[in-house]
Amino acid sequence: MTAKLIVGLTGGIGSGKSAASDAFESLGIQVIDTDKISHFLTTVNSDCLKIIVDTFGSNVLKKNQLNRTKLREIIFGDDCARKKLEDILHPRIRQKVEEALDEANGIYVIVVVPLLVEKKAYEFINRILVVDCDEKTQIERVRKRNNLNENEVRDILRAQATRQKRLTAADDVIQNSGDMQSLIEQVQFFHKKYLRISSDLNVNQD
Repeated sequence: MTAKLIVGLTGGIGSGKSAASDAFESLGIQVIDTDKISHFLTTVNSDCLKIIVDTFGSNVLKKNQLNRTKLREIIFGDDCARKKLEDILHPRIRQKVEEALDEANGIYVIVVVPLLVEKKAYEFINRILVVDCDEKTQIERVRKRNNLNENEVRDILRAQATRQKRLTAADDVIQNSGDMQSLIEQVQFFHKKYLRISSDLNVNQD
């Protein structure tokens, strides 16, 4: 794996990880998103999808595609089922992340990992950037975005690290309870910070 600054971007559901990663991308920074990798791995007729169907049954399929709503219902109600899914997906996702990092040529890279604090599976990440907001805002965003009721959202939150645990693990924090402009300004601040850190890293390597 090439030597460069690798920033792990994480946060609870509805915190604004996608908005933050999009803002970094707009600044020309390469973003490796593990959620997008997961979607790629579970496309129609993929080997990974076949394993998931063999494990959880054909009811997780809808028109030959992964029925994510049904799968979510299964795993968030059953810790054992969630562990089975993680055992299928996580090693394959990590492999794709490592391949992307080997090919990356930017001064630093953002790796988006929703469960970074929970799983601690990416030891090569140099800094953890947490996108944070209050729980009420999380619930409102997820209800609108995913058409879930409050209890369903709270079930997801209970399966994730607490807000305090994420903040304790963070090297840097973006507060995203405000508007988009505030988030963009914070991304710009950390972009400059990471450029400085990367520059120092390269000097020390020389």
